Amino acid sequence: MARQTLTVKVSITGVRTTLRKLQYLPKEASDKLRDESQKLAGFLALNAKAAGYAEGRQVGLVAGTIKAVRDRVPSITMGGSARLGRNRKPAYGLLFAAEFGMDGRSGWYGAPRYGSSSGRQWHPHLGTDGYFFFKTVDRNAAQIDEAWNRVADDVINEFGRGD
Repeated sequence: MARQTLTVKVSITGVRTTLRKLQYLPKEASDKLRDESQKLAGFLALNAKAAGYAEGRQVGLVAGTIKAVRDRVPSITMGGSARLGRNRKPAYGLLFAAEFGMDGRSGWYGAPRYGSSSGRQWHPHLGTDGYFFFKTVDRNAAQIDEAWNRVADDVINEFGRGD
């Protein structure tokens, strides 16, 4: 079965210009930028996981699948084909309910859990507002943007000297 994930790339100012400059540098420059971007994405993934765990046990199962992606721009993913919970359901089937909530009995995983104090398994549906994943990315976007631009400038300066 194909892996299905939710991927978020952090919006970076001046990214196109910077990536265009990298075309003219050795492959090692791009590799170094990927490594540094993955470190920044790791920081973001750690924060998103913590926010997901704080939302409760059900959301925490899905939050455990958040990881950094090795790309030139900081990216994180959530979901995949990992089997979660007592019923071993795939993470991709739970990720949208975990992030955006779910109302009523709609969907495969939307049935309320009987015996819980609120009578619901998921938070109420928010529409396009997320509970933890996108909020964490938005909250840290400026810091990641600044750090990535600093790292990219360092990489271009380091590998651009040989020209």
